[in-house]
Amino acid sequence: MPLRPTDDVVTALDQPVSAADHLTMLGFLQQLGGQLGAWFYVIAGGLAFAEAAVMVGLVLPGETALVVAGFAAHQGWIALWPMVAVAVGSAALGDSVGYEVGRRLGPRLRSSRLGRRVGDDRWRRADDFLRRYGGRAVLLGRFTAGLRALTPGMAGMARMPYLRRFLPWNVAGAVAWGAGCVLLGYAFSASLAAVARALTYAPLILIALAAAVIVLVRIRKKRRRVR
Repeated sequence: MPLRPTDDVVTALDQPVSAADHLTMLGFLQQLGGQLGAWFYVIAGGLAFAEAAVMVGLVLPGETALVVAGFAAHQGWIALWPMVAVAVGSAALGDSVGYEVGRRLGPRLRSSRLGRRVGDDRWRRADDFLRRYGGRAVLLGRFTAGLRALTPGMAGMARMPYLRRFLPWNVAGAVAWGAGCVLLGYAFSASLAAVARALTYAPLILIALAAAVIVLVRIRKKRRRVR
């Protein structure tokens, strides 16, 4: 299947949609998703890879893309199990690259321009986490965005044995996280539709709640004055 994102996106945006679709996140996904096709593999896999490889996860957590990819698989735009394989492979490879970067650069990674933007507090937390849990930190850190982006590099800086320790925990974490996120999006795609529809009316609901609170506060004040 040829990958032509520019033409496909333009085509998707040119197609007419209902007014209700314009108001919902689901409408946008349905309008654009069918045109992206195989690009879901590239985008979701790329973000899963880049999380730790270049610390993108500090800004843009990859699980969001993987959950959306699971939704896309449920809609039939992509195949489920190839997407799971891409997610797991990209996550494991990205962490391995992050490990190698940390091993080669060592403390220079923390003092680099990117490392300084991460901040000493985040580095300190990742260091403490790694010291506390050892190899398990590579697995456990998968489920926290900030730690997921930094733990592989910290493991490399600490010279954690790659084949004997880092790689097994890395693969286990990639399977649990990558497959889990995609399958979560697949399983709860119906719920995503319900949430997206609810988002259409969220502003009205918030306004109604705010008005109700104001009315209740005024009623209580009047009662206190009467007493």
